[in-house]
Amino acid sequence: MILPWERPGRSHGIGDASRAAEARLAEAVGLAASIGLVVVHSTILPLRARRPSTFLGEGQMAAEKLHLEENGVSVVIIDAALSPVQQRNLERGWGVKVIDRTGLILDIFGERAATREGALQVELAHLDYQRSRLVRSWTHLERQRGGFGFLGGPGETQIEADRRLITDRLVRLKRELDQVRRTRGLHRSARKKVPFPVVALVGYTNAGKSTLFNALTGAGVHAQDQLFATLDPTMRGLVLPSGRRIILSDTVGFISELPTELVAAFRATLEEVAEADVILHVRDAAHPDSAAQRADVLAVLEGMARDGTLDEDFSGRTIEVLNKADLLGGAWALPQKPGAVAVSAITGEGLDALKAALDARIAAGLEQAEYAIDHNDGARLAWLYAHGEVVGREDDEQAAHVTVRLLPADRARFERPG
Repeated sequence: MILPWERPGRSHGIGDASRAAEARLAEAVGLAASIGLVVVHSTILPLRARRPSTFLGEGQMAAEKLHLEENGVSVVIIDAALSPVQQRNLERGWGVKVIDRTGLILDIFGERAATREGALQVELAHLDYQRSRLVRSWTHLERQRGGFGFLGGPGETQIEADRRLITDRLVRLKRELDQVRRTRGLHRSARKKVPFPVVALVGYTNAGKSTLFNALTGAGVHAQDQLFATLDPTMRGLVLPSGRRIILSDTVGFISELPTELVAAFRATLEEVAEADVILHVRDAAHPDSAAQRADVLAVLEGMARDGTLDEDFSGRTIEVLNKADLLGGAWALPQKPGAVAVSAITGEGLDALKAALDARIAAGLEQAEYAIDHNDGARLAWLYAHGEVVGREDDEQAAHVTVRLLPADRARFERPG
């Protein structure tokens, strides 16, 4: 495991450069361990400049070759994005398999995706990545196939054929993914017909989102102390202290420098965040790089806001959840921060306060309206009780005069003619 380091430190509240580099290395080691790799050697290598041919300097290449031979290493992970040429030359120089950060994350996603949508997204990202590796690096593919027909001819080279096959498969995958997204859109439309507010959990990978999800809902979603334990969105119902029902959505974790192939491929997963009435930004408050992780998550959300996937005022409906407070002495030991709630998903501390905060945030978005409902129209009256908060009611001989608080979407549906 090698972390090339060429920045003086991250500007997200980290105190010193060595701490930032060590936190990044620990994350990379965690990524490798999450798919069963045994890390026997890890190091941080300072870079003056990235060499176009080998990424690392000649001296670093030679020194690391000795470490690799001493430890019997068969796979090297470079925690950076390598060009196809750099990857090929490193493999030739060291005589081992070399994987860059993008390849490692793709392998993790490929192993973890459980649903049809997740599997399609991973394959799409993997093929897009492989297609970029078909440039000057796969020299063993530079041979020609014979042509077809009577004239024969040189035909196409193997690398051209492989590129064509990958492109054809990409087209088919995108078509299948479009169908999956349409199906998800239908599911969202169905939920809107029984329109409970949707609350989406987002956060850096391994921040404890799935553990919090299970603690709140009693669900059995896979939760483990490893990176990217959850890759597919999961939904469960939850009743808040006010009696209001909500839908809680657990989503894939974010990570710094997420491969661009995965950002595009997992856009459908992030659509759950865009549709949410409230966003719970779950943070690992005990992590030494917590501030930087927060900045990475916000950078992705802000990017979604810039391209129109997410509304620009998403921060106004976001609650920050400072998880793993038990590792810091309890929720009371964390500094009180406006718009934030300290919890421990493991011990349950702070969960009541979080539910109350959810209640308050959803209530703040309700609109108050008054309706006169004919006594013979029991169905409309029951609908208001089921989907809103009836705060006042007076009955006369003709009608029930109801004062109710509703979500904007519910109010529009109730007042729609017909």
